[in-house]
Amino acid sequence: MSSGPSSPSDPSNPSDPSYRSNPFDSSRLFSRSGLSGASAPAGALLLCRAGADSVETVAQLLRQRMLLLPAGDEWSVLVPEGTPWLDGGEPVDRVLTGWATALAVGSPWPVLALWWDADRSGCTLASGFRRTVGYVWLANGTAAGEDEAMRTLATRLGLDPVLDMQALDTLTRPDPHADARARMRGLLAVLTRVGVALPPGLGPGEPADRLRKAARTRADVRHVEWSGWREAVRAEFDAAEHGPLGRALAGAQLATGVPLLLWSLGRRSHGWTAAGALLVMYGVLGLAQECERGRGAA
Repeated sequence: MSSGPSSPSDPSNPSDPSYRSNPFDSSRLFSRSGLSGASAPAGALLLCRAGADSVETVAQLLRQRMLLLPAGDEWSVLVPEGTPWLDGGEPVDRVLTGWATALAVGSPWPVLALWWDADRSGCTLASGFRRTVGYVWLANGTAAGEDEAMRTLATRLGLDPVLDMQALDTLTRPDPHADARARMRGLLAVLTRVGVALPPGLGPGEPADRLRKAARTRADVRHVEWSGWREAVRAEFDAAEHGPLGRALAGAQLATGVPLLLWSLGRRSHGWTAAGALLVMYGVLGLAQECERGRGAA
């Protein structure tokens, strides 16, 4: 592992201009980074396909302290300040999948969770009520996902079905010279085609404390914190759908959120509990608003 965050001039950093000009150069993308499974602390990022203003409002509902930064054209990145995967014993991928789902179910934009630990690295894409899709690599770079998942990910993110898909296919094939960190860098290189540009220092394989440190040094960083139920309710009332569509959406959110919340509480799953709680809140507020509008119309 490197001794510090990647500098802006590092050719292995996806935010570097020379890297983006030829992101599929195998001499840079797929060489081993020296990251071993035994020494790799866990870390995570949440890439949201929306501006920081939109993401900040929704991210507060997770009730988790996060650092929010721009991450390219119409993209933002959330850096978790907490590490519940260490405190509660829940794997980092499960926590991040729950958070990504919670952010995406009430938003018109997708969320891509990037995560890694001592044994694996991977990504999970959440988009509305669709089934989440993800891909996993073992620490030595061995692909442990399904090809169909990578194709679905490319389609939902609007990647080129030919050129970009060829690059993604490369990440699923055996390569003795590519470890998990190199695979994740390759994925980020492909994502530059849809505008992703992570700030310097926010790279795959970095431990959570180093990610936080890199994010805090940025002048454009935002600190996302829970502002209380009053502000959350006001924001949701302002953003809620109206009419038959609003009622149908609220009903679907409740029907999905209640069993998910009960299941996650039994499993003590931080990420999925957040997703279930947000779905229930969205549904209750949506139905309450429709009832209020109905009384006003009467």
